[in-house]
Amino acid sequence: MPTELPYAADAEESLSYDELEVLRLQYQKETAQSHVTVQTKFNYAWGLVKSPLSEHQVEGVRLLQEIYRAEPTRRRECLYYLALGHYKMGNYDEARRFNALLLDKEPTNLQAQSLASLIDKRVTREGYIGMAIVGGVAALGTLALASIIRRASRK
Repeated sequence: MPTELPYAADAEESLSYDELEVLRLQYQKETAQSHVTVQTKFNYAWGLVKSPLSEHQVEGVRLLQEIYRAEPTRRRECLYYLALGHYKMGNYDEARRFNALLLDKEPTNLQAQSLASLIDKRVTREGYIGMAIVGGVAALGTLALASIIRRASRK
């Protein structure tokens, strides 16, 4: 019996406005006090990355990258959400890069395996869409050229 990988639910689920607001207020409170704990920053970044709004995702990835650079002991936990954030923003090369780093450290991480599958499916789908667009443009160009040639040969 084939086993399904656990779905990377974070790719589709977001926090409610109120849940994200709690994280934002805590982050702003600590920022105002000039001391933001790594956990508060991570929690807020996590909530932002899960958001459907691209500006939230960008900010979440930025905060996670700050943590990744400044806190070597927290890198592993940042990798999945950096990969997820880039996936949600459509930066598939970056998503793959961060997810591969995580899978190098944890090859049996089922959530990262699931995200890798989602990334591959999205890249494939967008590749097909791109090919269809190019094919459609080429067909229209051919029709336009044939029409021009037909008109020119009538004169």
